[in-house]
Amino acid sequence: MTRILSAVVLLVIVIGTVWFLPPIATLALALVASAAAFYEYAEISAAVGARIPRLVCGAAVAAVCALVGLGAPVVIALLSALVIIGALAVAAGRPGPGVLLDASAAILPLVYIGVPLGALAQIRSAAGREAVLLLAIVIIVSDSAQYYTGRALGRRPLAPTISPKKTVEGAVGGMVCATIAFAIGARWLFPATPLPVAVIAGAVLAAAGIIGDLFESLLKRSAGMKDSSALIPGHGGVLDRIDSWLFAAPVFYVFINYAIAP
Repeated sequence: MTRILSAVVLLVIVIGTVWFLPPIATLALALVASAAAFYEYAEISAAVGARIPRLVCGAAVAAVCALVGLGAPVVIALLSALVIIGALAVAAGRPGPGVLLDASAAILPLVYIGVPLGALAQIRSAAGREAVLLLAIVIIVSDSAQYYTGRALGRRPLAPTISPKKTVEGAVGGMVCATIAFAIGARWLFPATPLPVAVIAGAVLAAAGIIGDLFESLLKRSAGMKDSSALIPGHGGVLDRIDSWLFAAPVFYVFINYAIAP
């Protein structure tokens, strides 16, 4: 029951914000999610022995998210953060094998958390609330189809050392159903887009979501953690809930900005 109630509350907050409030509210929600996700990422990093400047990195993640969400050139934020993080590493003055681990762990959340959540906010601003709803439907359909197809037909493990319960059959079922859902939605939302382009985009979008799920599981398993946190009762942490979004949103962002026929 706790899991169901948490899911309902999350759904109301997200859909309510995206559908009924102006685009800036979606950006604000993305910034809140980026802060929570970064905190969980920092805990994962600490568990594997990486030391990152949390205040600076957290501010950089928020800046990247905001800039992408507002449509500004993200390269400015990324390059600035790279220089600042590099300067902090030099100032620490601790040569050793851990320097590369620390610096890499500090830079990763910029592109892993900041850019995708900012892209999601920009999708709301540029393509409208229907586009965000379509993305949500595709991810939900993919997750549901993976679960039920995997339970009914699953025989071969997809990534046994990362997520033992996921199967190849489940992944295929998720991709097929999500691709169909996206193709139908795209024909309604982007009628000028050729059907083959919509089908390919849907398949790539579904695959990206699956990879995003597995990538977050890989990070947690490497740190010996079951959930990224206990922030959401019955669901784990924010990263656990948005792992598919973090890989799917940039793909959808590219589709909207470069693949849609004018």
